[in-house]
Amino acid sequence: MFGTESSLSMFLNTLTPKFYVALTGTSSLISGLILIFEWWYFRKYGTSFIEQVSVSHLRPLLGGVDNSSPNNSNTSNGDTDSNRQSVSECKVWRNPLNLFRGAEYNRYTWVTGREPLTYYDMNLSAQDHQTFFTCDSDHLRPADAIMQKAWRERNPQARITAAHEALDLEDCATAYILLAEEEATTIVEAEKLFKQALKVGESGYRRSQQLQHHGAQYEAQHRRDTNVLVYIKRRLAMCSRKLGRTREAVKMMRDLMKEFPLLSMFNIHENLLESLLELQNYADVQAVLAKYDDISLPKSATICYTAALLKARAVSDKFSPEAASRRGLSTAEMNAVEAIHRAVEFNPHVPKYLLEMKSLILPPEHILKRGDSEAIAYAFFHLQHWKRVEGALNLLHCTWEGTFRMIPYPLEKGHLFYPYPVCTETADRELLPMFHEVSVYPKKELPFFILFTAGLCSFTAMLALLTHQFPELMGVFAKAFLSTLFAPLNFIMEKVESILPSSLWHQLTRI
Repeated sequence: MFGTESSLSMFLNTLTPKFYVALTGTSSLISGLILIFEWWYFRKYGTSFIEQVSVSHLRPLLGGVDNSSPNNSNTSNGDTDSNRQSVSECKVWRNPLNLFRGAEYNRYTWVTGREPLTYYDMNLSAQDHQTFFTCDSDHLRPADAIMQKAWRERNPQARITAAHEALDLEDCATAYILLAEEEATTIVEAEKLFKQALKVGESGYRRSQQLQHHGAQYEAQHRRDTNVLVYIKRRLAMCSRKLGRTREAVKMMRDLMKEFPLLSMFNIHENLLESLLELQNYADVQAVLAKYDDISLPKSATICYTAALLKARAVSDKFSPEAASRRGLSTAEMNAVEAIHRAVEFNPHVPKYLLEMKSLILPPEHILKRGDSEAIAYAFFHLQHWKRVEGALNLLHCTWEGTFRMIPYPLEKGHLFYPYPVCTETADRELLPMFHEVSVYPKKELPFFILFTAGLCSFTAMLALLTHQFPELMGVFAKAFLSTLFAPLNFIMEKVESILPSSLWHQLTRI
């Protein structure tokens, strides 16, 4: 035992101050590199790399419980409903106001050199096109067979070439749609192509309408022709809106909603709301809201924030926060504030874009309800309508942050809506381009491992500095620390030596 203590003491005495400087400096460097990597990973993916690896790989090895195992399937009804709601709220929806690829998205790329659409977003659009514009009987018609393959092509030029090949065979509505969306470089060109598509689409729709009851194949073809016709008319209305013929666009949208009332998947009422706001026809906007702002229908930022804008319009021109704090809020002002709080609770990302605290980008082709992508799509088209109403943005600026005082924290349950889903950040990062900083709600606290590595890096850097400045003193402290650290081990060794026979202990030390 004495030999062990003497060898330890001799080892500590041989360590020079340079060793301690190198040790602490190396530790500080390594922990600093880990800190930088952890911070980068957290900023990009919203989670700690060490924590993710621990949960995904180490926990099962240590006998952790897998949440997806059948043993844990007996959850309460409340949890099941909450999970089901979270999944439904994280569904990605087609943006009803999506731009034209050739005339708008590609022009942005030509000017800036940046891609406004992500591969995930364009892949979702390709799936939508295959769902809306193809059916099982397309192989019976040569042009439709070519277009069925064209919608699956990843290369834009290959899609355009295939559309021209289909038109060389016969007039094809979906080929005109593809050229209008992707080849036309202006809205005027796109409108001409959509008008050609409308002629072909209407004749195909009437033909399939007469045959739809002759079998499942004809019924599927009629469903496809209906989707094609609705899509063409809606895009023609959007062309009219973009070219300044707003009243004509409103009439086309109203006729379309009257002709096909059951096709709510296109959300044409949101296009109608935006056009009516452009005409400042607030009475008709209120009538549309009365029909679609219903508890049984899925909400959207357009519905909630348009309702807030109408209520703010009644009081915003005379609203003053100083006067309101002295006399209190009137009934109309209270209604406006409550409508703003309702809208902010549904999508808390929108106000920063409306108040121009965060820069806008081109909206994606798909949006996530209550997410940053929906906020961008709404603000991109509706910011001008808020600016047109005098004092509306001032009222929003004074009141929107008060919403967060009413929402329970942490977000186990909401106030007026379901709890804010936790999946929005991940989906928005897939939908929005890399150069955009995704808005995150609620703000995530820094993971433990980032704080730990930051503290470790700072502590070792301080030790390295002190060792370099005061080598002798720090050497004494290091020896004292190591001696204290090994004291319990020495105590245990002494006890073991006193208990075991000397001959056995001698054999063990030799081994």
